[in-house]
Amino acid sequence: MKRLVTPELLDSDAAMPAEVQRTLSDLRRINRWFGGISTTRRMLEKVIAGWPTLVARGFRATGWGSSGIPGLTLLDVGAGSGDVSLAAARQLRSQVQIQVTLLDRMPGHLPRNGVGTVAGDALALPFRDASFDLVTCSLLVHHLERPQIVRFVNEALRVARVAVLLNDLRRDPLHLALVYAGFPLFSRVTRHDGVASVRRAYTPEEIGSILRDTDAASFEIENHYLCRIGVLVWKRGAP
Repeated sequence: MKRLVTPELLDSDAAMPAEVQRTLSDLRRINRWFGGISTTRRMLEKVIAGWPTLVARGFRATGWGSSGIPGLTLLDVGAGSGDVSLAAARQLRSQVQIQVTLLDRMPGHLPRNGVGTVAGDALALPFRDASFDLVTCSLLVHHLERPQIVRFVNEALRVARVAVLLNDLRRDPLHLALVYAGFPLFSRVTRHDGVASVRRAYTPEEIGSILRDTDAASFEIENHYLCRIGVLVWKRGAP
């Protein structure tokens, strides 16, 4: 299935404000039902599982929660309403306390519920080096072309202390068929953007080829439910 780039309505001014909010609501349901939240949670669990090794190599968490529970800071880039990172953080709160900051280039997509939010560009993150323990994104990578992915990952590695977590779609004919099957459940914008997203998504092999051009020390790519890709990108020189 050849990659095809079609502009997405949510990225433009082509959708009315009411449509934008309905589409963001659709995305929250998609992330909850079809692997968005679970993919990020599983990647965070891998980081937690490696905690003793990180500590042995000199890593010190940004903060510590109650009863000795470790605390981490997490920047979610292209976060939209932030549902993926916030839900994953809630699900893992018995193991780690995660302070989430949400960044999106469109301020109207960000929530207004007391969570830290920043309007900014994923390709020029407005933070100092090593400002967060981890940087993550969900459904961002497929919006970018190869040079932009390399630039974003390098920016995220600069801002992260330990690793970058990439959560995105996998381009696959079955995935496209599932999107069409779900049309009755979703809005006009979601239907259009869902098809466009799958067609412009990358395969695991393509992602691996791109990441070899970044500053990463190493990376791990896994397939997740439902046609999701989870990529852990480890920072060079991290503890």
